[in-house]
Order: sequence, then C-alpha cells, then structure tokens
Amino acid sequence: MRELTYYVAVSIDGYIAGPDGEFDRFLVEGDHAAPIWARYGGTAPTALAEAAGLPVEGGPFDTVLMGWNTYAVGLPQLPSPYQHLRQIVFTRGHEAPAGAEDVEFTDRDPVEVVRELKAEEGSGIWLCGGGALAAVLRDEIDRLALKRNPVVFGDGIPLFARSSYAPEAFRPTAVTAFDSGVVLAEYARG
Repeated sequence: MRELTYYVAVSIDGYIAGPDGEFDRFLVEGDHAAPIWARYGGTAPTALAEAAGLPVEGGPFDTVLMGWNTYAVGLPQLPSPYQHLRQIVFTRGHEAPAGAEDVEFTDRDPVEVVRELKAEEGSGIWLCGGGALAAVLRDEIDRLALKRNPVVFGDGIPLFARSSYAPEAFRPTAVTAFDSGVVLAEYARG
C-alpha cells in the first residue's frame, strides 16, 4: 500500500509560512540542500528544478497533494508546478487557471481521495501543504518529513491547523542536523 508523507519546511516554532503566507526565510541553499534533495528529489517545481539542473525523476513520490492556498503561491507563473508528478489540488470554489490542464482540482473529501490513492499502484504520495489540509488528513499521514529551519515566525500558518483531536505519537526514524541550522526530522506513524 502507498504511503502519505507530509514533507514540508517548518519554522522552529511550528509554522509552514509566516503571518502573510511568506516562506522566504526558509533556507534553500546550504550544506543541507544536496543531501535533502538526494533523499526527497522531485519535490521542487519542475521548471525551477530544471533551471537549477536538478533531476526531477526517480524521487520517492509520484503524486503531490495541495490545498488551494499552497497551489496559488505559484500563480500565474506556474499553473502546473509539478508537471513531473500527478498533481491534485483540493479546493472549493476556485476554477482551474489557464495552463493547468494536467492538474486535478477537486472538492471531494480529502480523506476519501487519499484512501483511494493509497489503494492504487504507484510510489509515495506527497502532501506538500497546507496546514488546514494536513489537519484534515492527519489520520491518513503515514510519515512526517520536516525540514526545520532556524527561524521563528511567531505567527502564521501552522504545521497543522487547529482541530479537536487527541494527541498522537509518531516515532522518529531519522534526525539529521546540518551546519546551516536546518534539521531534517523524519517520523513514522506509531
């Protein structure tokens, strides 16, 4: 069965973006970049990866899931950001923009969609954002891969939006600290 991995950059105080949706304080260069790309290749928008000379094939994921706000960060320049992956955007009330013919937009229940995806053949499923979608899918997330950055936002979009659920433990599978201050912390359910 396929697994859902929430792979995302996060501040040390638990935000995936600042108060105005900004994420430009996350480090994209440094001694962490190559090792993390080796582990999670294919997780940059296709055009950006190609411009940087990074291969997009052979990564751990063949499907990427996004909420509308995460998807809309790249508009209008990147209406199909991850052309090398199957792209599914969860939205209510937004229409597909021009150039997004290979992006699936759905208002279906995310849990139902993820359960169907897990039953299909393929490799991993990547939840790349955002916090509200992660909260809805919390019980379906098999793995967490958090790129903790040495920055404090103080407010913003939390890793998981507020919701009423009981605490649940994930067990650490790997923690790698880099001189840049980035820490890749990986966890598995239970």
